[in-house]
Amino acid sequence: MRHRELGDVGAVTEIGLGTWNIGGDWGDVSDEAGREAVRAALDAGVDFLDTADVYGDGRSERHIGHVLDERDAHDEVTVATKAGRRLDPHTAEGYTAENLERFVDRSRENLGEDTLDLLQLHCPPTDVYYDPGVFDALADLRARGKVEHYGVSVERVEEGLKAIEYPGVETVQVIFNPFRQRPAELFFEEAARRDVGVIVRVPLASGLLTGTIDRDTEFPENDHRNFNRDGEAFDVGETFAGVPLDAGVDAVEALEPHVPEGMTLPQFTLRWILDFDAVSTVIPGSTSPAHIESNVAAAGLDPLHHRLHGVVRDVYEEHVAEHVHDRW
Repeated sequence: MRHRELGDVGAVTEIGLGTWNIGGDWGDVSDEAGREAVRAALDAGVDFLDTADVYGDGRSERHIGHVLDERDAHDEVTVATKAGRRLDPHTAEGYTAENLERFVDRSRENLGEDTLDLLQLHCPPTDVYYDPGVFDALADLRARGKVEHYGVSVERVEEGLKAIEYPGVETVQVIFNPFRQRPAELFFEEAARRDVGVIVRVPLASGLLTGTIDRDTEFPENDHRNFNRDGEAFDVGETFAGVPLDAGVDAVEALEPHVPEGMTLPQFTLRWILDFDAVSTVIPGSTSPAHIESNVAAAGLDPLHHRLHGVVRDVYEEHVAEHVHDRW
């Protein structure tokens, strides 16, 4: 698989693995199924894994640490984790040096790492981006060898633009897919200009862009696509990329006839994302080894014809933009 530079973190595979679903909030996933997903990604050539300390209260981190231990592969894989969402209440005032260090130490233990490869603030309140003390704390953690690199995971484009004003921020993780196109307007240009790495999450819009979800699909009670439809638990943009289910299904139905023969809708979507040079890596999540392998294969496909990019833009403007464009 091809690699791209992720800021100053180094080269990582164009397709990584997002591991929210092996921790929690996606229905029941056994420990072995979670670990097998990590193994499948490594077997497919993936060398970038993304997790967070709140995914299953550290369960996702522990699965990654377990698999890297059994393969003696800690030095071969870049692991990005996140911190901040353990705060209760989750307020800007809680982003203190003491709390961040406490979260980092817990993640180091979960992952079995003396130094975290990449620590990201986990979608903090907007006010955090206007507090230089938070970023001084991250720089101090790096200076003391507890983290090697740091960045942010954001909900809104404006938060990403503010974050990259801090010289130590090397990566920004953001939602970007055919249903969330706003980052391509300005943020990508600014990130590239500053050599900031871009990690794309929610690339398949919580499964909408797999083409396997319809208006009548039912989800388990402990699946965020059930309990967070209106943002009851966290930002609604994390669920179906913020697109109302009916509008999303309409958009998928409009896209599917244009997917080239021999390519799946998820591969089409991932290839569309990778066609943007500012993107460093994309982190689809799955517990299916077959789906993980298929996702990885998207990196080897040729770039999409500009006509297909036009189709994606038209579908977005007709079905989706009114719901998401000005919000995130």
